[in-house]
Amino acid sequence: MSRPTRLRGTARPPLAIVGSGTADRPELGRRGQQAGSGNEAGSPPPRTERTDRDTGPPPSRVSEEAGTSAQEAVLRAELRQRTAELQERTADLQRLKAEYDNYRKRVHRDRLAVGEIAVVNVLDRLLPVLDAVEEAAGQGEVTGGFGRVARALVAELTALGLISFGSVGDAFDPEIHEAVTFTAMSRPESPSGAVCTAVLRQGYRVGEHLLRPAQVSVTGDPPAAPARPSW
Repeated sequence: MSRPTRLRGTARPPLAIVGSGTADRPELGRRGQQAGSGNEAGSPPPRTERTDRDTGPPPSRVSEEAGTSAQEAVLRAELRQRTAELQERTADLQRLKAEYDNYRKRVHRDRLAVGEIAVVNVLDRLLPVLDAVEEAAGQGEVTGGFGRVARALVAELTALGLISFGSVGDAFDPEIHEAVTFTAMSRPESPSGAVCTAVLRQGYRVGEHLLRPAQVSVTGDPPAAPARPSW
């Protein structure tokens, strides 16, 4: 059997598949329609966002905030108590330091006073020795080795604070001078009206302590007569 000859350039007609449409299979069309209608009916509603402004904080968060506030209140109260205790302890320390400073100053002052009193007592006992040395020097007996000893003794006593006073021409001061003799005479050159014309015995002092006054002879204006009461 011979095949028909195929002409070039002629298009083949499309092949039709029998039974591929929905018209031939009506049950497929109904299932598709049912599936589409079911998806549209069973789709979930759109979601709505929840905010804390609408719903408020959860109870657990409220309880945590309340607990934190209570702890802060306890800590503040404890801090105030500790601050008050610290201020009290600081005041106690300041008062104790002031008392200790006063005690230290008082002890230092007492030590100086005790030392000065001891020196005063020793020098007071040596004044007769100085009087004897001065009397011997006035008679020309302090010479040679005895003179060197006398000068060394005076130097050491001066280093301890012993000061002698009383000179001719000094204004008479009853606080430090003892008038043995008095000669009434007007002396305009003396502002006080009385001067020391002779020193009979030297006076000595140590610091503010007067060991003994100087014995002097005084010349000056006669003392004023006591006023007679008028009655």
